[in-house]
Amino acid sequence: MSLRFVAISDTHGQHKDLTLPQGDVLLHAGDISSGGRKNEIVDFIKWFEATDYKYKVFIAGNHDFYFEEETKEEIESLIPSDIIYLNDSITIIDGIKIWGSPITPWFYDWAFNRHRGNAIKKHWDIIPADTDILITHGPSFGILDTTQDGKNVGCEELMNAINIIQPKIHLCGHIHEAYGKRQHNQTTFINASVLNINYRLVNKPIVFDL
Repeated sequence: MSLRFVAISDTHGQHKDLTLPQGDVLLHAGDISSGGRKNEIVDFIKWFEATDYKYKVFIAGNHDFYFEEETKEEIESLIPSDIIYLNDSITIIDGIKIWGSPITPWFYDWAFNRHRGNAIKKHWDIIPADTDILITHGPSFGILDTTQDGKNVGCEELMNAINIIQPKIHLCGHIHEAYGKRQHNQTTFINASVLNINYRLVNKPIVFDL
C-alpha cells in the first residue's frame, strides 16, 4: 500500500495562506522563514504541527538562520515529537528512507552555505546509498535550477551523488522560478517552491505516491 506525499518548499512565512491537499506525509524542503528569527520559526512549527498529516518532515533552508546558529538542544526543545526535522540525517517512514540536508552552494554567506567542491561534497558523501527520498534545499545542477536570467545554479557535486545513488525522489526548492517536476534516469526531481520569484504564493503543492 502506497503513501501519498505532499511536497512544499520556500513558504517564507506565508504558510498559513497555503491550501494543502490530502495526504499521508507532508514534506517541506526549507526556507520556512524570511529572516530566520525564532518567532518566525515558532509560528511555522505551530502551523506545521496542526496540519492534518500522519507524518510531517522538514529541513531548513538558507533563510533559516535559527537552525544554524542555535544549539542542537535548543532546536530539539522547540520541535514537538510528532514533527521530524532533518539536518544531514535520516528518517524511515513505513520502510521508506528519507534523507534531508539544508546545505546549498555558497551565495553571499546565507545559512548552511558551503563552497562548491570538497566543502559541499562531504555533505553529499554521507547520503546513504539506499535513500528513497532525498530532500535538499537547493537543486542539483542542470535540473530545475534555472534562474530568471537563464543560469543553471544547482550543485554539480549533488548531481554527481544523485547519479550514483539514484533515489526515487529528489525534492528541493530554493530557486523559486524553477518550480516543477522532471524525470531523469530513475529519479523524479521536484522543485516544490510555492512562491514565485516575486515572493507571491502562486504554485501548488506537488503530490506523489510511493
